[in-house]
Amino acid sequence: MAYIKAISYYLPECIITNEDLVRDFPEWSVDKVAKKVGVNTRHVAAEGETAGDMAEKAARQLFKEYGVDPKSIDFILFCTQSPDYFLPSTACLLQDRLGIPTSSGAFDYNLGCSGCIYGMAIAKGLVTAGIAKNVLLLTAETYCKYLHPSDKSNRSIFGDGAAACLISSEGFAEIGEFSLGTDGSGANHLIVKTGAARQKEKTGASQIDDEGHVWFDDYLYMNGGAIFNFTLDAVPEMMDQVLAKNGVTKDEINYYVFHQANKYMLNTIRMVCCLPKEDFYVNLSDTGNTVSSTVLIGLKDCIDNSVIRKGDKVMIAGFGVGLSWGGTLLRF
Repeated sequence: MAYIKAISYYLPECIITNEDLVRDFPEWSVDKVAKKVGVNTRHVAAEGETAGDMAEKAARQLFKEYGVDPKSIDFILFCTQSPDYFLPSTACLLQDRLGIPTSSGAFDYNLGCSGCIYGMAIAKGLVTAGIAKNVLLLTAETYCKYLHPSDKSNRSIFGDGAAACLISSEGFAEIGEFSLGTDGSGANHLIVKTGAARQKEKTGASQIDDEGHVWFDDYLYMNGGAIFNFTLDAVPEMMDQVLAKNGVTKDEINYYVFHQANKYMLNTIRMVCCLPKEDFYVNLSDTGNTVSSTVLIGLKDCIDNSVIRKGDKVMIAGFGVGLSWGGTLLRF
């Protein structure tokens, strides 16, 4: 068995408010932004601040908060789509910077909104197989660096941030069985087209999509309608699979912490899946969508505020870029 033993997170110091956005986009109102996406403020990484820097700060916060000795870590998993370098893996740099033993394994994996769930699955496999005893799962993104200044939709949704989770053979939440899925045919619905091997040089090109949004090759593009429809197709089936694989019914679930995409999408998922509002986490007002870190930030928030208590069964899930999705059950 594998358990969550500790959770912490880090948010950058720079804060962008809705009032700041409205100054850039005067056709909007503050109330309109907040009502639609549920975000009032979002944290943005400084110009020289990387995902690796933020992950280091989240890890150090975890060490301090829980009294964890870095030398007890024997594996590092780092989820990011904004690595410090093409190579080496940022996880290797973090091993050195955090004072984790050289006998530890370490690697990056490239996933977005489902990344936390996939990381837990990998960590559980490492622990249950006896390959590692204490796995440090780190998630961090600087998506805001990928956004075009004129992209008011995505600038209102996304924020930067990092989270750290220690997964071990003992802890306060047992990690259950997983449901994972992938549909690469939808890759173009959330993509940065240039900068990597397929198209290394920037093109400066753009086009108008079916929803009237500008798709810039050199910046993050999200087809909001397609991602919304994909989510409504994938999440209900994933939930059923998580329940079945863990031998529980929906009535036995005490709380749900899903990826904090945006307020409208979360409320639609809740209604489609017939979930009680009081048992469904929606809280991205001060952070925005921090991609792979939203679930861990949400869990930490619920634990610190006693929303989740000992004895609870909590379903967690992530879904988005890839297209990719995953869910599992936590027993506290």
